[in-house]
Amino acid sequence: MAHGNVRPFSTVSLPAPPPCGRTALRRLRFVLHAAARRSPEEAAPIEWPPAAPPLVSDRLAVLPQYLLPKQALTALAGWAARARGGALTTAAIRSFIDRYGVDMSEAADPEPGSYPTFNDFFTRALKPGARPIAQADLVCPVDGAISQFGAIEGDRIFQAKGHDYSTLALVGGDADLARGFENGHYATLYLSPKDYHRIHMPCDARLARMTHVPGALFSVNPVTARGVPGLFARNERVVCVFDSACGRFVLALVGATIVGSMATVWHGVVNPPRPGHLRDWRYDDRTIALRQGEEMGRFLLGSTVVLLFPPQGLRFDPAWSAGRTIRLGEPMATR
Repeated sequence: MAHGNVRPFSTVSLPAPPPCGRTALRRLRFVLHAAARRSPEEAAPIEWPPAAPPLVSDRLAVLPQYLLPKQALTALAGWAARARGGALTTAAIRSFIDRYGVDMSEAADPEPGSYPTFNDFFTRALKPGARPIAQADLVCPVDGAISQFGAIEGDRIFQAKGHDYSTLALVGGDADLARGFENGHYATLYLSPKDYHRIHMPCDARLARMTHVPGALFSVNPVTARGVPGLFARNERVVCVFDSACGRFVLALVGATIVGSMATVWHGVVNPPRPGHLRDWRYDDRTIALRQGEEMGRFLLGSTVVLLFPPQGLRFDPAWSAGRTIRLGEPMATR
């Protein structure tokens, strides 16, 4: 059970969309499909190693992303996802379910018409017991697919063939924090449009700090991972630092094109606002403790989780492999 001024999401105020007419709301379905889709690859399971075209082709494929007004598109998608469009919102939700094969039988409320906004649908709760928590030191914190995982080489995290990035860049430039993960372990987990989009705790832990790192909003699909250097350390992210019996670890929520916002259970919505500079919160004077399997945050249209662990003796589950589908609560690693 969480304690220390942790607020349930039902009491967290989310930004309200501006007033709009029916003409604007009719665009809701189009915007929300674009928000979730981001690229044709993201509607399908990841294959890894991918049947990749040459690296030059990957770079050409992502070139339009450098030119798109990603911030404006993200703001528009955030507005659309918060809009209360009545029958139009319900129609958009039903269309999304059909297009991406969302399994509503797992939802606590399986009726599409009961969600007043697309965000309410996208961050829907699961039925009690839908994701049993395994007996393991560390469990998988999300539904999704394994992008990459393994050992951190010095301070370098593997992203895709030909690309890596530093722990220092990921955590927002804090050298002392990054040093604790040199030669440690990492896991990069991708959430597709059809997945459950709440993030849960891999183990019992106490929150030490949270940092909102401003950045770009590139897509996070496999082609972009192969084509954009340092992708996960370039995109906007919320870096959460926890202390646990397994040592200090980082759980970073990485934003992407059309990701309207990210939220945590202790803070509520972190972004927006997007002031353009690093924001840091320390929790030395508060006890915010979360149990293994307990919700810690969510994506409101979103993205990727990167975990960093210290070097002491972590062993990932033998069933894990890059590209494998994963579910919340499954064994992830032991110490």
